[in-house]
Amino acid sequence: MNHVITIAKREITSLFYSPIAYVVLALFALGSSLIFFNAFAPSMPASMQATFQGLVWLMILLLPGISMRLISDEFDSGTIELLMTSPLTDTQLVLGKWLGAMGFFLTLLIPTLVLVGVIEAFGDPDYGPLLTGYIGLLLVGGFYLAIGTFASAISRNQIISYMLTVFTICLFTFVIFLLSRASFIPLKLQQAMQFMFVNGHFEDFGKGILDLSRVVYFVSSTAFFLFLAVKLVESKRWR
Repeated sequence: MNHVITIAKREITSLFYSPIAYVVLALFALGSSLIFFNAFAPSMPASMQATFQGLVWLMILLLPGISMRLISDEFDSGTIELLMTSPLTDTQLVLGKWLGAMGFFLTLLIPTLVLVGVIEAFGDPDYGPLLTGYIGLLLVGGFYLAIGTFASAISRNQIISYMLTVFTICLFTFVIFLLSRASFIPLKLQQAMQFMFVNGHFEDFGKGILDLSRVVYFVSSTAFFLFLAVKLVESKRWR
């Protein structure tokens, strides 16, 4: 566990030295503000539900900017050789990288607390949906970053890792959403696709509903892609 924490701390520190991370931070703060003020008006209910829904779509393009360098940078710089000859296991490496990215993702969410303050100033918000909404964002973010960690283990080229991550996330969002409503798709297959649709699972969190089955979906999906990332790193160890 100590190795995982050490890698996570190292990753967070390196992210804060990366100009890309600050671009992602600025775009996330700007995007969340635009989404919020586009949906917010003094006469509207004191809620962040529409903002949370918008952020899930915004994260498709921005979170891969955090994850694209996680493992690919180690291969590109040659430091992966040092890591593989250390007592660190492949699982610890992947988990540490992912946790470091999650730590930076938490930093992205801090400016959105200002928006909560705006709601508090103009209304009487229900803090239940706010809490579950943030829990949902963390679960979605963890899933997207797990996909990014997996993609980062595929190629040492960060641009390719970014594109692979966006493409994979789009399969769980845009593509599944469109195909699940296509008339030529059998009903049972449509239902299976609707179950895989990320935004469909997130909707309940924004409404203040904490459904265990939704949590299991995100946790199991995140674990699956982290498992794939570990296996990729293992395969490269023996090349």
